[in-house]
Amino acid sequence: MTILDEILDHKRAEVERVRAGKEFRDLSRLAESSAEPVRGFRAALVDGEPPRVIAEIKRRSPSRGEIRPDFDPVACARAYAEGGAAALSVLTDERYFGGHVDFLEKVRSAVPLPILRKDFVVDALQIDEARVRGADAVLLIVAGFPGPDRAERLDVLRERAGRLSLDVLVEVHDEAELEVALEIGADLIGVNNRDLRTFDVDLAVTERLAPRVPEGVVLVAESGIFTFGDIARLDGCGAGAFLVGESLMREADLAAALHLLRRGT
Repeated sequence: MTILDEILDHKRAEVERVRAGKEFRDLSRLAESSAEPVRGFRAALVDGEPPRVIAEIKRRSPSRGEIRPDFDPVACARAYAEGGAAALSVLTDERYFGGHVDFLEKVRSAVPLPILRKDFVVDALQIDEARVRGADAVLLIVAGFPGPDRAERLDVLRERAGRLSLDVLVEVHDEAELEVALEIGADLIGVNNRDLRTFDVDLAVTERLAPRVPEGVVLVAESGIFTFGDIARLDGCGAGAFLVGESLMREADLAAALHLLRRGT
């Protein structure tokens, strides 16, 4: 079993625990009646000042272990806003990444930037939860939906997010997954340069897939981005935004590190 399979199994069990709890009964209704307007995650990646960085708030990862021991999601969010982030990605998986769904509300209250709920979404319940807790977008990972019917299952979740006015970042790793993303009408596609099964990273993955992304679809390069040169390289092949986590989270001064990443000086 790969680490991805392990995470997905755990996530399905986690969803069932939430479904069995009292709070589940009102979750869908609360999501549909939420008066809190979304902030326009995709719009920020189209209209924001380039280079548009989705700065990630992440405490640890299965491959890298503890990334930021003095982790404070609100302090990170404020520093990223100061450093010029176009949007934020907030890890909400607790077991493997040290996140929590509560971080969404805390970060939303602290900064005006749009927020992506970064998690392994396997059920519409998680999308409802994201809307209630203050996210403006959710992540759908094509690799998390194996089988011949994966496009149909992904599309059900994408449509649920759309009904709740949430943007959807559909993550792919290769040509076959990209075709699935395009089949379901994704207008925001993330190319993850990290293989979720081996954790190897190669920026050439984005370079290889970028020409296959049609005009009008926002391409987000994810993982392995450490320098202004990396941003320039990926921008040159057509990436419109850049999701960056570990390289920033290891820096003492997040605002300065993000400014350096975006400007090179």
